[in-house]
Amino acid sequence: MSIVPDAKDWTWVLEARCDECGLDTRSVDPADVPVLLRRSASVITGVLADGDAARRRPQPGLWSPLEYACHVRDVARRFDARLSLMLTVDDPRFENWDQDATAVQDGYADQDPARVAGELTEAAERLAQGFDEVPPEALERAGYRSDGARFTVSTLGRYVVHEFVHHAYDVTLGRAGSGGTASPVIS
Repeated sequence: MSIVPDAKDWTWVLEARCDECGLDTRSVDPADVPVLLRRSASVITGVLADGDAARRRPQPGLWSPLEYACHVRDVARRFDARLSLMLTVDDPRFENWDQDATAVQDGYADQDPARVAGELTEAAERLAQGFDEVPPEALERAGYRSDGARFTVSTLGRYVVHEFVHHAYDVTLGRAGSGGTASPVIS
């Protein structure tokens, strides 16, 4: 069974607690962004150690841990570029990105788990370093998604932290079927 594309506008996570993973991004301080990115990436890459298990989808229609890891790697790369753009260009517009099309085009399910673990670690570290280096006076610089959603550097950090934390939840306690109720990153 193929994956049903996610058409939700996840910007709501900037205004409310996520009942699935338990993260309330409103409580995420900009200084915590790099720590949470690194911690979440470590959780996700840890799941990739068992390559065979990492390839198995927990349910039809849900990504495998490997597919989630590929997605988070690509999110890190994309958000690193967006952060850089926000810090160097006034009011940039971000190009559209179809995450579901990318998963198919790039063959997420067929990638090598060990290679993806290394690439995710590298991409997450680059993004974390980018947020480590943001000066306080730049936190309110703005950028706009293709649908018009406005982000500041601060809200971009909170948004991408949710992406990482939520998918760490997905590959461990959440959808993997162990019955957990909160992300291992924020517990």
